[in-house]
Amino acid sequence: MSRPPAGPTRRSSLPRLAALVALGGTAGTAARAHLEAALPAQTGAWPWTTFVINVAGSLVLGLLLESLLRSGDDTGWRRAVRVGCGTGLVGGFTTYSTFVLEVERLLQGGHAAIGVLYALVSVVAGLASAGVGIALAGARSRSREPRRAGA
Repeated sequence: MSRPPAGPTRRSSLPRLAALVALGGTAGTAARAHLEAALPAQTGAWPWTTFVINVAGSLVLGLLLESLLRSGDDTGWRRAVRVGCGTGLVGGFTTYSTFVLEVERLLQGGHAAIGVLYALVSVVAGLASAGVGIALAGARSRSREPRRAGA
């Protein structure tokens, strides 16, 4: 990825990009908070809501970033979408802090097996989900490419 030139254009875009992160983050955090309030984790049990939020967010982020990467340079509208949707919306929706707190509560609450399993499965599922998102974006991109004669 090439860096945009330093100077007035780059500096003047920083407040706009920061606003996109704030707007996206506000929406993502609000959505997560509503889901967590509607479906709270039960004491000593697998925190399904946070787990699904983080795995789904990993899928969306992999799909989004790979799609943007395949569509061109990280400039203009692509940068705005990456920052607003990726960093802001998906970053606000997913939650590493709640994940860590839930692992700690499980471990401290005498549910070590669930806590360790939750930590390991969450990381592996998040990475796998991001990989699936990347693969889906790649397949979608390849299906849109014109077919060459004789290929």
